Amino acid sequence: MTYQHRLATREDLPAIVDIYNSVIPERSATCDLEPVTVASREAWFAESDPQRHPIWVGHESGRPEVVTGYVSLEPFLNGRRGYDVTADLALYLHPEHRGSGQGAYLLSQAVARASALGFRTIATTIFASNERSLRLFRSHGFREWGRLPAVADLDGRAEDVVFVGLPLGGSSREQGGSGLG
Repeated sequence: MTYQHRLATREDLPAIVDIYNSVIPERSATCDLEPVTVASREAWFAESDPQRHPIWVGHESGRPEVVTGYVSLEPFLNGRRGYDVTADLALYLHPEHRGSGQGAYLLSQAVARASALGFRTIATTIFASNERSLRLFRSHGFREWGRLPAVADLDGRAEDVVFVGLPLGGSSREQGGSGLG
C-alpha cells in the first residue's frame, strides 16, 4: 500500500480522535486511560501551527479524505521558550494500517521537514514494552536518551517510559520553510 500525507484540517479532528482512542484500550501508547472527545482536543488542534507545530494526516494514495494515521510536532516540555529548538513528536496509526509501512513513511516525512521548521532536535517518549514503536524510531536514527522506571501505571501494571531523541542537521528557523504539505 502506498501512503501520502497532507496537513490536517479541522474536519480531520474526529478521525484523529478515533485513531488516538483506538490505542487507549491496548495500554501500549498513551497514559490516557479513558477515551478523549473531539471537544477535549479542540484546543490542542487550534494551537497547532502549520509553520511551526504542524499536524499531518496520512492517507492512502488517491484517498486523501480517509485519514489512516497522524503525526504531529508539538511544543516540548510545556512550551517553555528555551526548548523551542526541540519538537515533541507524536505518531498514531489506525489499527488497520499498522505494520503496513505508514508509520515509517510518516516518521520519515516529519524528520525530513523538522529542520526547516526550526528544530534542532526531535524527542518523544515510548513505553518500554512497545517494542514495535521502539524499533520504528531506532530505524530512523532515534537513540535512547533515558529510561524512567515505573513512572506509568496502566491498570495496575507499572510501565517504564523510554525517552528517545534525534539530533537534526543544522537548519535553523531563520532559513524558513513550511510543513509537509
